[in-house]
Amino acid sequence: MGSKNKLKRFKENETFGNVYQPSRQDLVSGNFQLKGNWGSSVFKNDNPIVLELGCGKGEYTIGLAEKFPDKNFIGIDIKGARFWRGAKTAIENSINNAAFLRIQIELIEHAFGKQEVDEIWITFPDPQIKYKRTKHRMTNLNFLQRYKTILKPNGLIHLKTDSEFMHGYTLGLLHGAGHEVIYANHDVYKNEGSPEEVIGIQTFYEQSFLEQNKPITYIRFKLS
Repeated sequence: MGSKNKLKRFKENETFGNVYQPSRQDLVSGNFQLKGNWGSSVFKNDNPIVLELGCGKGEYTIGLAEKFPDKNFIGIDIKGARFWRGAKTAIENSINNAAFLRIQIELIEHAFGKQEVDEIWITFPDPQIKYKRTKHRMTNLNFLQRYKTILKPNGLIHLKTDSEFMHGYTLGLLHGAGHEVIYANHDVYKNEGSPEEVIGIQTFYEQSFLEQNKPITYIRFKLS
């Protein structure tokens, strides 16, 4: 994407009522006023709040919002020029239960109150295979602790990925830490019984993975 295109999208994001872009300073200083108030201030209801971390173009956030109108969805990514597409689609199609937040995932507990979130989706994250990159792996113990802070008791986490490495790493880590794995599938399109929200929504990248015959894996779990 050209820099002109990016700038245009950044500018348009600033006009969208469903896009929130707090500064790092606002988050870490505790001045982000939506923390703990997403339901009442943004969605004007007390429906369950579901996050998609690393939402990219927002396709999954939008797909889930359309499929579950009685839940509120927030796509989170640091790359605003990407989720511009999802935010624009939500406005054009009057999808009022979808919003987008531009922050680094490392600051997640500064953007949401304690036990404010019901579910988290992690869709096609970078597996960060090299050992020195493990601190950025989105299901490592540090990230899981952050998620636990903002999740309700018994809150669900979903991991959908094309990376067999990420699937295996996460399963091993969950079992080792005593967390509850509710469902795991190493090839959701080949095995029967896959949840509809897992196979019924496909991102652009997911379609290309499938064309390459890469298996798509999925884990649903709870943090103990």
